[in-house]
Amino acid sequence: MKAVALTYYLPVDNPKAFLDVDLPKPAALGRDLLVSVKAVSVNPVDTKVRRPKSKVEDPPRVLGWDASGIVEAVGPEVTLFKAGDEVYYAGDITRSGSDAEFQLVDERIVGFKPKSLGFAEAAALPLTTLTAYEAFFDRLGIDRDGGDKEQSVLIIGAGGGVGSIAIQLAKTAGLVVIATASRPETTSWIKELGADHVVNHREPMVEQVRALGFQHVDHIAIFNDMRHWETAVELIRPQGGIVSIDETDLPMPMEGMKMKSASFHWEFMFARAMHQTPDMIEQHKLLTWVAEEIDAGRIRTTVNKVFTPINAANMREAHRLVETGTAKGKIVLEGWTS
Repeated sequence: MKAVALTYYLPVDNPKAFLDVDLPKPAALGRDLLVSVKAVSVNPVDTKVRRPKSKVEDPPRVLGWDASGIVEAVGPEVTLFKAGDEVYYAGDITRSGSDAEFQLVDERIVGFKPKSLGFAEAAALPLTTLTAYEAFFDRLGIDRDGGDKEQSVLIIGAGGGVGSIAIQLAKTAGLVVIATASRPETTSWIKELGADHVVNHREPMVEQVRALGFQHVDHIAIFNDMRHWETAVELIRPQGGIVSIDETDLPMPMEGMKMKSASFHWEFMFARAMHQTPDMIEQHKLLTWVAEEIDAGRIRTTVNKVFTPINAANMREAHRLVETGTAKGKIVLEGWTS
């Protein structure tokens, strides 16, 4: 099978950062699906895994943790899917990735693809959707079905992949969304996605948020980096909650959190698959729920750019764009050359 892989961990401007390779086609066992991959998207996690280091991969390593495709075959223990089903998923960071014609993935972390979307549009969604959904509804405990309607959420770094879907999930839950952006194009993008208010995270945010009439906000999601930690602590309401997806070596003073009895949560959407948690199947359920919301017109895809075909050259360009930190929405690669 065709695949885009790496042998050496190189800067993205090196022509050998990715290679077009042929690898053996895997076989489905246990609860695995063998998926014929039709489209993939690139996330910051891909670029972090590919960071230059001395390690050499033999055989070449396939990255990629966002895909849509068609079930080619199922393992003997599969109960949720059958051959021919159209699916989307983010996969498992401990296994071979989605940048290949065929991929094995546990059925418990796979959802039925939205019927109203093409493969490229669907591939933009799984990882960011899982991250945003778990951040809001599992970690912060926000009621998905509107029980916390009119509460406020500050989404820091709202223009990227996670923020783009998070705005929409927050709005479906009835929240008032204060979203951050720093450039005209991302400001326009997040307003289009439904943000109620926009502030600039390149400038002091406490004053901007309070100028909007919010002394404190009920929930805060940090979706870019933790240099905004002290701002978040200042703005979170007593007994509110902050969630972050970004690992950090920066200091995180906790006195303000203690004085407010506020909570802090990490979100890492690979945790369920990585640790084989008893509730792994929740990712199947939530991806299927989101697909229904998309087909009902309440959530839209966040794809912004599509490259064709899936090959090493296009993968390098997609990684380059993600590494700039300025891409809005998601970058997708679709189709294999015959």
